[in-house]
Amino acid sequence: MSQFYFSHIVLIQSTFTVLLLALSIQVQFRMGVFSFAGAGFYGIGAYGASMLVLHADFDSVSAIVTITLICGLIGYLLALVVQRLSGLHLAMATVSFTMILTVIAHNGGEWTGGSVGLFGVMAFPMMTVEALAIICLVVVGLAVLSERGRLGRRIEAVREDPELASAMGISVPRYRIASFVISGILGALGGSLNVLMMTAIAPESIGFPLIVLALTIIIVGGSRSWLGVLIGALIFTWLPVVLEQVGTYQAIVYGCIVAVAAVYMPGGIVGVVTDVYRKYAARRVQDGGEATVASAAAENTPSTAEHKLVEELTGSSGNDTVTTGERP
Repeated sequence: MSQFYFSHIVLIQSTFTVLLLALSIQVQFRMGVFSFAGAGFYGIGAYGASMLVLHADFDSVSAIVTITLICGLIGYLLALVVQRLSGLHLAMATVSFTMILTVIAHNGGEWTGGSVGLFGVMAFPMMTVEALAIICLVVVGLAVLSERGRLGRRIEAVREDPELASAMGISVPRYRIASFVISGILGALGGSLNVLMMTAIAPESIGFPLIVLALTIIIVGGSRSWLGVLIGALIFTWLPVVLEQVGTYQAIVYGCIVAVAAVYMPGGIVGVVTDVYRKYAARRVQDGGEATVASAAAENTPSTAEHKLVEELTGSSGNDTVTTGERP
């Protein structure tokens, strides 16, 4: 076990940080906000934490907390700017936001390291996989709570029917603004943790590729639940290692898997499993109902002994003609 852990420690770290990236986008999808701003916040978190450590001598915890709060504020301001947009227009605006950050990273001079990036981002206390796992566990726990109870029903109402939600007294704009703030916090958290674990960041590590990765994870895993994001993060973090066996055909196989999943599993893996479980549960209920009806019918049907007793008391049998007192 220890040999496997140390041999794949980079992939294990990437699984956790990619999970945070995907959650930063999925949380907005759950509220009906078609936004990819989480990928941009991931880049801000990575570069922001790097600059705080290298240029301002921040320790790791202070850098993470500072850049996370900054990205939460940026998310709030971005929500105010794009609050009138929705659908594809909002998606394009947030993609542009992410691409602008990539251009800034390329042309940031010594602050961002230019096209080369920043290296040697090491701060104390050192981030460990155990600490990363605990942070992700807390985030997932909060995601689970947000999917249950009154809050979960409100989020579903905001996503499925904003007009009806507004009529019920739910402030839809407030929820959408909150989705940007949460996306900023989660994205920055993932980016800052990643750079402090990997100790390096370059412009090629952020931008549009992150959007593609996160969207793939959400589509294949399932967009309605944290569990789908977790499954997708596990699959697409470890899948490239598995596909190394196909060599140059790796990209083709990868694309085919995503295409098949998008066509035949519109609800993702979690959606397929949920549908199968519901059909199984409905069949069990139906079979149980039929058995109950048959049992009730059997209880209400007179037995053979009861038939004989009735015949003896009436002095007639099933084959005799019942007399009425009149001569035939």
